[in-house]
Amino acid sequence: MDLDRKRCRRASEARDRRFDGVFFCGVVTTGIYCRPICPVSLPKPQNVDYYASAAACEEAGFRPCRRCRPETAPGTPAWCGSSATVTRALRLIEEVSPVPMKVEELSDRLGMGSRQLRRLFARHLGASPLAITRTRRVHFARRLIDDTALPMSDVAFAAGFNSVRQFNDSIRQTFGEPPTVLRKASQRQRPEPMAGQMALRLPYRPPFDWDGILAFLEMRAIPGVEAVGPEGYRRVIEIDGGVGFIDVGHDPEHAQLILRLRISSSMEIARCVERTRRLFDLGANPQQIASDLSRDPALRARLEARPGVRVPGAWDPFELAVRAVLGQQVSVRGATTLSGRLVRSFGKPIDSAAIPLLTHAFPRPEVLAEADVASIGLPETRATAIRELARRVAGGELEFSGAGNAEAVMQRMREIPGIGDWTAQYVAMRALADSDAFPSADLGLIRALSHGKQRLTPMALRKRAEAWRPWRAYAAMCLWGS
Repeated sequence: MDLDRKRCRRASEARDRRFDGVFFCGVVTTGIYCRPICPVSLPKPQNVDYYASAAACEEAGFRPCRRCRPETAPGTPAWCGSSATVTRALRLIEEVSPVPMKVEELSDRLGMGSRQLRRLFARHLGASPLAITRTRRVHFARRLIDDTALPMSDVAFAAGFNSVRQFNDSIRQTFGEPPTVLRKASQRQRPEPMAGQMALRLPYRPPFDWDGILAFLEMRAIPGVEAVGPEGYRRVIEIDGGVGFIDVGHDPEHAQLILRLRISSSMEIARCVERTRRLFDLGANPQQIASDLSRDPALRARLEARPGVRVPGAWDPFELAVRAVLGQQVSVRGATTLSGRLVRSFGKPIDSAAIPLLTHAFPRPEVLAEADVASIGLPETRATAIRELARRVAGGELEFSGAGNAEAVMQRMREIPGIGDWTAQYVAMRALADSDAFPSADLGLIRALSHGKQRLTPMALRKRAEAWRPWRAYAAMCLWGS
């Protein structure tokens, strides 16, 4: 990725958090790389090289700065909107954690050659897939060293290392000190966990519309599975058969969310972190999104009133897909009532004495594929659609993984009787993180842009939305929020 040196220099001089993680500065005279918000005195321009990712810096031989801690920067957005293949590859790297993928296996999952994949990564991220995976693993381990009291062996395996020795060598090579010394020397105050939990910081790039995303999730929270209030978001989680809880709060002063976890195995920490990041769309670059969408006057006022719009993701794509089918032809409140009945009838009861509002895990696809879904008060056609959706997911015919192409997944969903384009677009928007998904037939979107008695048609809305590409999902969130 080509970075304009003059623009990067001006951004570094401004030390604006909006540029944090967008690029990194490698100081050739010291061998250190920094975030653009680093508080140290700026080196001379001729002594600085700029890189699109932390992995590119480390491949070039630079070490992380101990002042600004570049391993704690928000995710690099260099690939956003530029290469669908790189986007899918990065999602796969995140999803398979804690077991790292080889480049050949990654390219096979994506249906392309390993050499072509390396070229795409070099072009868009300035580093190889192996370097991205290695850097991500080391940086995540450093986060666990600083934020938790986990034993070093648990940190090593939770971050995806094959052995404690490999973990020690990688940490020493990257940070210049062994893990135990880094933990003792850490000046960061650990976030306060709740009883039986651990807590982790999840940084984002401001602005961040916390109130907006919380209000959206609160209206659609599944009773018994999710609980949303002014203090944050809580839910029951189930990963590989194990049940736990997450609690997400906001720390606006430090531009980060605080994730509190209660899970049975530390091996699932990385997966929980990535799912939470997607749920709150922490990888978004709000400055770029607002700059592009503000060209439309109707969106400009909304973006100025509520800066930092995000597209809420999904903890479990299947859960969201079922919730979307339940929401067809009924109000948001009606869909919430139906989802509560579904959970009480077919979900897995849990012991939740500490959090009374959370009582069930969402029913698995295998359960709903054989369930009498119509018994909760659904029309038979919609109940059949849910059973067929569950059957295809349980049988592997329909996958919501990062390797899947969003358009192909939407097409498979539309093939299920009772599931139309609105549902497929909504699922792509939230479960597949497709920034350009757009349910143009949505009544709320049509009303938001209609004036007086003249109502837009879905076709007219689609035509107008062409100017919003590749951020139509964010435009939809702006309009729904209004």
